[in-house]
Amino acid sequence: MIRAAGIFFVVAVPLLIAVGFVPMKAGAESPNIIVIYGDDIGYGDFGCYGGVGADTANIDALAASGIRFTSAYCTAATCTPSRYSLLTGEYAFRNQSARILPGNAPLIISTQRPTVATFLRDNGYATALVGKWHLGLGSAESPLDWNGEIAPGPMEVGFEYSFNMAATADRVPSVYIENGRVVGLDPSDPIEVNYETMVGDEPTGVSHPQMLKVQADEQHSCTIVNGVSRIGYMTGGHSARFKDEDMADTYLNKAIEFVREHKDDPFFMYYAPNENHVPRVIHPRFAGSSSLGPRGDALAVFDWCIGRLVDELKKAGVYENTLIVISSDNGPVLFDGYWDGALERQGDHKAAGPFRGGKYSRWEGGTRMPLIVSWPGKVTPHVSDAIISQVDLFASIAALIEKPMPVDAGADGQNVLPALLGQSDVGRDYVIQEALTQIAVRKGDWKYIPPGSVTERGGIGEWKETKVDEPGLLFHLSEDPAEQNNVADQYPAKLEELRQIIVDVAPEKATGNKNLDKKQLGF
Repeated sequence: MIRAAGIFFVVAVPLLIAVGFVPMKAGAESPNIIVIYGDDIGYGDFGCYGGVGADTANIDALAASGIRFTSAYCTAATCTPSRYSLLTGEYAFRNQSARILPGNAPLIISTQRPTVATFLRDNGYATALVGKWHLGLGSAESPLDWNGEIAPGPMEVGFEYSFNMAATADRVPSVYIENGRVVGLDPSDPIEVNYETMVGDEPTGVSHPQMLKVQADEQHSCTIVNGVSRIGYMTGGHSARFKDEDMADTYLNKAIEFVREHKDDPFFMYYAPNENHVPRVIHPRFAGSSSLGPRGDALAVFDWCIGRLVDELKKAGVYENTLIVISSDNGPVLFDGYWDGALERQGDHKAAGPFRGGKYSRWEGGTRMPLIVSWPGKVTPHVSDAIISQVDLFASIAALIEKPMPVDAGADGQNVLPALLGQSDVGRDYVIQEALTQIAVRKGDWKYIPPGSVTERGGIGEWKETKVDEPGLLFHLSEDPAEQNNVADQYPAKLEELRQIIVDVAPEKATGNKNLDKKQLGF
């Protein structure tokens, strides 16, 4: 039985009222909010954003009947920082722990800090997390025991119900956790996890490559679970280990169960599927459903899950009172540790759309995201160029239900509700973009990248570093979306204007930044 749940990261919140918007107070008629948060899905991956080779008909239909944004951003080009910002309304670079976390990292959100989940819970919403977490579990003060109660975690930061994995599918422990307990754990086969040294005598990708369904690089060649070698070592918990092929169905069924149980209550669900993060091990009924290999097949799975969820909302009679927000945590990556053919089979598909770079990168492809908002009958179909950041979600939801933001909450977010509801094409004035501890800024059509470097993942095992010297790089995005023509010398006043924004927001990042080494960054 699912306990009070309410997180569905397709932000199911009243989106836009065609003529005038009247905020609602939490209660029986309050809009449901579902945030559907994809993983490593790029700006150009959906058909409605120009994607080819993978069927995203359900997502495209929501975009056609809702609002599709062309200048929406996650806050960082990697997952943990973006998820932190979305839930807290604070830039992740303000928290030194908000980097790519190992699977055994402690919780990085203070249980004293308000999140969008605690805010909605305290204002009458059932709240739920279903899917990927990757924000840490347990306390830094004591080692985490996977065999007992796992806390603090999602439930301690506002989610009344949680069904999640600890980090990512390519990191151990490869188990599901429901309300702070490993699902299906046999007490006589306890789990042990270590990211430094091997534990137990489990086969690894190095010792038993013949057991693998997909070959992996050295980082992903530790303990084998379900024929896939992972990052990190684990032993025990054999009855609890998940099967990658069934993950999408497992999360979807939990999301549907939550909707059924809370159809008579206002609810917030943060629904964070694995697709299309590696390893892309696809259920047989979807294998080969795209022309792009497993990465494209994973996009088709993501789309199918959204279609099934919308069908369930309709059956429950709550679709028209549900605000759905669909986006992703960072830009796309083709090869990310497993040889699954994504590079070789991309064809004419441009995962980042017209933009340069992808995951890990300060180029636009790292943080410029697809963003679709749906609220049947409340929004007029529309394509919006408003500049939006996911850090704004908290403040905008507070405005939606006409409740004041908690003290010290969401310090970096702005109320951009009129833009989210399609009542205005004006969003925030500028947006901060982070990638591997370095930042950039976009204001209007201008983009500034301060001195330091830009990292991006290229081919198999290939990392590209572009050095950025003083005074930095300046691009005019409407004329140069691919960031090929640095115009810093021609427009020194504009460069200084944007540099001053960074000085005001994060002075330590305005000049001479360098990436941390790969180990410090979680690789």
